[in-house]
Parts: sequence; structure tokens; C-alpha cells
Amino acid sequence: MSKPALIGSAPDSWGVWYGDDPAQVPWQRFLDEVAGAGYTRIELGPYGYLPTDPSQLRDELDQRGLTVTAGTIFEHLHRKDSWETTWAGVSAVAGLTAAMGAQHVVVIPDFWRDPATGDVLEAAELTEQEWPAYARQIDRLAKAIRDEFGLQIQFHPHADSHVDTHQRVERFLAETDPDLVSLCLDTGHISYCDGDNLKLIQDYPERIGYVHLKQVDPQVMTKVRVEGLGFGEAVKLGAMCEPPRGIPAMPPILDALAALEHVELFAIVEQDLYPCEPDVPLPIATRTLEYLQSCGPLR
Repeated sequence: MSKPALIGSAPDSWGVWYGDDPAQVPWQRFLDEVAGAGYTRIELGPYGYLPTDPSQLRDELDQRGLTVTAGTIFEHLHRKDSWETTWAGVSAVAGLTAAMGAQHVVVIPDFWRDPATGDVLEAAELTEQEWPAYARQIDRLAKAIRDEFGLQIQFHPHADSHVDTHQRVERFLAETDPDLVSLCLDTGHISYCDGDNLKLIQDYPERIGYVHLKQVDPQVMTKVRVEGLGFGEAVKLGAMCEPPRGIPAMPPILDALAALEHVELFAIVEQDLYPCEPDVPLPIATRTLEYLQSCGPLR
């Protein structure tokens, strides 16, 4: 029998990209509205946005009937001498995540292009020598998170990072230890980079450990590719759109995920909206939940 994905949402769907930014909705409003939209599960979002004191955060969540599915953090382990700075950020997130009773840390590779300005910061591709070195560092990170905090790493391929296209995702999976590293399949980012979500699910079922549900607008993506725009500018143009207005189609994705019986799978709605007006997210989040629940096996 198929297992339903466990639906949730994230601060990202409320236009939250940073731990502290006056352009973002206050965290109290996010918690009130995500619960009001009908969600019962959330991610922590950028560290420092929600309260980092476990007792305070637990009280705030309990008041609204919310639980945490994962923490989220960027890493930069492809760079030399980067372990200590990466671990400082990851361990803080992992500690709070574990204190909230969650089991996952979503780890995202850092950008090669500045998300705000579009400026190129470094080479867009890893070299043949850098790939295995990077994979060993990710394995090391996954093992440290597991051993110290009892959490599972969920690696999140991301636009404008070194693990973005379908081919690079496959290489990443080939280079990393399947016993340590699972994949956070972000349907929007895979489609943004012309990847095939269904094929990844089909070809690597045992590596899919977590999901971000989102869609991209094909018309906006045409402009992004023609003009060579960076991810931040693409988001401002509406690249990540409200389902069912974009791609990939959600019903086949949800059906394929439901067939993955090896894992209790969280499917988190995460629509990039930064920046956005404060009254924009709630109606979208409400409609999105209603739409997804009409598509397939979710609870």
C-alpha cells in the first residue's frame, strides 16, 4: 500500500530568506498564518528567524499546534579550509532541530553567483579533482550530524550552486555514501535547471529522503535563460509560482513519492517569494494546501 507524504510548509513560502531582515514578516505572524492556512508541520527556516531558545520555540509551536520537520542551512564545503565555518553553522541548526524532536537537516550548497546582485563569485563548475574532495566532505558532515545529533542529512540541489542540473545531481549521488547522504528533492529547483523529477525518483528511489514541493513558471524561465539572470532576480520575476500554474505537474510527482515505501516522507511546500508584500503569502499558502490535498496521497 502506498504511503501518503506528510505535508508541511516553511518560512520561505512567507518570503523569508534571512535570519534577520526588516523586509520579512515577523516570525509571530508567520507562525500564526501558517497554522491558520491549515498546516501542522514547518521547517525552521534560516537560523535566527524563529526563536533559537528551545523552550520558547516549543511553547510558541505548541500554542499553534505545529511541529518541526527539519532545520535548514547552507554549506560551503567545496571551498578549502571550510570545515570549521560550515560546522559552526550546521551544528547550531542541528542542535535546535534535534531539540524540537525533528529528524532531518536540509543542507544546501552555497551559490557560485550572488543571489542578490547576480555577480559571479567563483567558477560555476567543480573540477574533476574538486568533485571527490567535496563528496568526502559532505559524507563527513553527514556522519558528524548523525553521530552527534542523531539526525539525517537531506542534501538539497539548488539553482546557481555546483549541484543544480540533473547530470550534476546524479554525479553527486554517485560520489557520496548512500548510507549517509539522502536527497531533498526540490521539485522547483530540479525543473528550474531542466531536470526530470520523475526520473530521479524512478532511478534513485532509495536516495529520496525528503521533498520540497514547488513549481516554476515556464515563461519566466525562458526569460531567465535567454538573459542569463541569477536566481535572486528570477525569483523577483516570479520564477517560482503557485501551483498548478507551473511545472512540474504535481499529481504524477505525488503518486511517485507515495510509492516510496522505505521512508516516512515529508513534503514541504516551499515557494520562493523573497521579497514580497506581507499580505501576499497567506492566500497563496491556503490555496496551495487545498490544491495539493486534492491531487493525491497527502496528510
